[in-house]
Amino acid sequence: MLQIKNLSFAVSDDSANKEIIKDISLEIPDGKLVVITGPNGGGKSTLAKLIAGIEKPTAGQILFNGEDITDMSVTDRAKKGIGFAFQQPVKFKGIRVLDLIRLAAGRALTTSDACVYLSMVGLCAREYINREVNSSLSGGELKRIEIATVLARKSLLTLFDEPEAGIDLWSFGNLIEVFQKQREEIADRSILIISHQERILNIADEIIVLNSGEIDKQGDKDKILPELIGTPAAVKNCQGVNKEV
Repeated sequence: MLQIKNLSFAVSDDSANKEIIKDISLEIPDGKLVVITGPNGGGKSTLAKLIAGIEKPTAGQILFNGEDITDMSVTDRAKKGIGFAFQQPVKFKGIRVLDLIRLAAGRALTTSDACVYLSMVGLCAREYINREVNSSLSGGELKRIEIATVLARKSLLTLFDEPEAGIDLWSFGNLIEVFQKQREEIADRSILIISHQERILNIADEIIVLNSGEIDKQGDKDKILPELIGTPAAVKNCQGVNKEV
């Protein structure tokens, strides 16, 4: 279980502190798929980076399975079982896709095993398994390869920051199936997704709406989703739900 207690994050802006995350407290229980949504600039990606250890909070605590990880590095959190997929994937010059998936998995995967993860995200394994993870790949291809590595890692808590970004319609449908399958199979693992997409919100167990750095709404999908998409005004009221994909 992930527990966030009175978490805040501020940055210096023209000699003043600008609060991005404001005294947030929440829990992500084991075996749940939770989606955080809300308007652009509401603090969603910042919260994900605080959980992953990419950013450090200015106040508050982050506990993972009862252990305080607030001051732990990204690497140490990964060792504890927290995985993170960036909104903008990182390039790794000189490293093949196969090598990257093996590194993520932390075990000696066969080529066939690695290809399974590529197929899960809609990539033809034969065409990609030996390619270098560099600028020759498009943003969408890099995004899908990164998601494949995160799936291979099988973390206890996996964070996806807008996984739909840069992915075509067919691959997005494939990705929804991946999340649904994971949701059905996870018993002690959790998935946390940052997303505006209604189809992702629709497979959540719980939805959290973050607005101006604060929790605006939180609860079961069946309760929160109708409030977000029930009327045009609800969507216009900066809940940020996208029904296009």
